[in-house]
Amino acid sequence: MIARMWHGRVPTPKAHAYREFLNARAIPDYQAVDGNLNVYILERVEGDVTHFITLTFWRDLDVIKGFAGENVEIAKYYPEDGNFLLEFERTVTHYEIVGQST
Repeated sequence: MIARMWHGRVPTPKAHAYREFLNARAIPDYQAVDGNLNVYILERVEGDVTHFITLTFWRDLDVIKGFAGENVEIAKYYPEDGNFLLEFERTVTHYEIVGQST
């Protein structure tokens, strides 16, 4: 199993709207891919900036390629992200899951 982690920053006044967007658009998009196992959206307010982490879990890298394209390290963005994000980080981070609780 592979965890894929993306980070984005938005102005805090836009955080609630971005949270709603992620829940309405991004989560269903991830879940529509056969082999997506779970999705979490994390949020942390830091003054005028709110950080979002999208943490998704996938069966393997081939499944991620079906979602993100051949170069799985490149971040995937939606056209609407331009209304919220302060910057577009180019890459995401992947971790192999090597242990979990039961």
